[in-house]
Amino acid sequence: MSSPHGTGASVTAHHWGWRHAGRAAWAVRDLDLRIEPGERVMLLGPSGAGKSTLLHGIAGLLGGAEEGEQAGTLRVDGAPPTEQRHRIGMVLQDPDAQVILSHVGDDVAFGMENLGVARDEIWPRVRTALDAVGLNLALSQSTSELSGGQKQRLALAGVIAMDPGLILLDEPTANLDPAGVLEVRDTVAASAARSGATLIVIEHRTEVWMPVVDRVVVLGADGQVIADGPSDATIRRHHDYLVRSGVWVPDTPLPAITRRRPVPSETLLHAADLALAHPGDPPMHIGLNFEIAAGRTTVITGPNGAGKSTLALTLGGLLPAPAGRLEAGPDFAPSPARRNPVKWRSKELLTRIGSVFQDPEHQFLTATVRNELALGLKAIKRPAAEIKARTDELLERLRLAHLAAVNPYTLSGGEKRRLSVATMLATAPKVIILDEPTFGQDRRTWEELTRLLAEIADGGTAVVAATHDLDFADLLADARIMLPDWETPGETTP
Repeated sequence: MSSPHGTGASVTAHHWGWRHAGRAAWAVRDLDLRIEPGERVMLLGPSGAGKSTLLHGIAGLLGGAEEGEQAGTLRVDGAPPTEQRHRIGMVLQDPDAQVILSHVGDDVAFGMENLGVARDEIWPRVRTALDAVGLNLALSQSTSELSGGQKQRLALAGVIAMDPGLILLDEPTANLDPAGVLEVRDTVAASAARSGATLIVIEHRTEVWMPVVDRVVVLGADGQVIADGPSDATIRRHHDYLVRSGVWVPDTPLPAITRRRPVPSETLLHAADLALAHPGDPPMHIGLNFEIAAGRTTVITGPNGAGKSTLALTLGGLLPAPAGRLEAGPDFAPSPARRNPVKWRSKELLTRIGSVFQDPEHQFLTATVRNELALGLKAIKRPAAEIKARTDELLERLRLAHLAAVNPYTLSGGEKRRLSVATMLATAPKVIILDEPTFGQDRRTWEELTRLLAEIADGGTAVVAATHDLDFADLLADARIMLPDWETPGETTP
């Protein structure tokens, strides 16, 4: 089909549905949808509504019968998506899943090489794409050293360099700092305008993409289209439903969260002239000084690549500091001789410091959601009745009860994040460290998670969160550790 806008692809779904293997419920069911070449569409709906499943279907990434069951038809330019992959570029919700090669330049070039782009065209397009997404890195830079936000930019650069007819974005700015969000959005819009590509984007926070999309499609809890039309008019017409469904509607105030904020009773962790680094890398942020106190929420902020995740891993006892000291309080440490958390055994960490990684899948170890929640409790030999009661409580609290028997790897991004938080809470550690805890959450689950962490902090637990979510930080932060760049020492403010 030729496009009036240039090279844009069309998308057509007729009674289309998908059910993941092992699940009784359909992720998407009886979906009817047509997207014209060159349109810019935003998909909205609650966490778990099937938005990512639909995008994976359009991209031809759902797999065969062993992965699940498909119904109806789904077409890109009139053909099955698997036959049109050369026309499709997608940025996944998990940027780690899209990093293929070990160097930045090679990773961006990979898609073009598969499309048979002439070699003398590839490298100028690689540099142009990296510049467009604000990733000022050497082409030889190791991709394993990039932060989550940098990997998200890298994946987008690879898509832009391919110049596809259909751009699919699954929460493409979720791991980016506020300036990076606008930079990436504008880059995508400019790329689509230049090439005439069709754009479909999933985003919980509608205000980011509203200025550059012309159509909104809202999916209900069962994956069916419940609203579809021009962006501004559709948001206004269905405002109340969207808010109830968890969509972040512009100009809707944040929830009021009342904190007791008890007086800190104990210093659990103390950093003195601390430096950060991954093994083999040069130190950064030399001279960090701060305390993590019981009953307080500390928020770690800073731009992409500043070291927020590195600090979170260091505080969690999972990464040694190249310089300075990190010590636990004398009553918190397993023994006076072992006050540095990096020297603690796994079982000692379980009941003292719980960590939630930026990528939830990195901490999943079992085949069901229930077993994942029970794993830590079994490791510290809690009675069976206590394990069941605790897992039941967390399943209900974090809206995962209906998924208890499901494989964790088949959950939506938001569901995976809630499960990773629940597994850490199961053993009731005195310090909990979370890397981007609100990633992938709709407004409803964001509020529930934020209230849960506030309640935990008010109960005497120390909560530490590395985040780009300024709304989350403004509601919960008792103290902030700001990591502005690699050269400037961090600063803690009350």
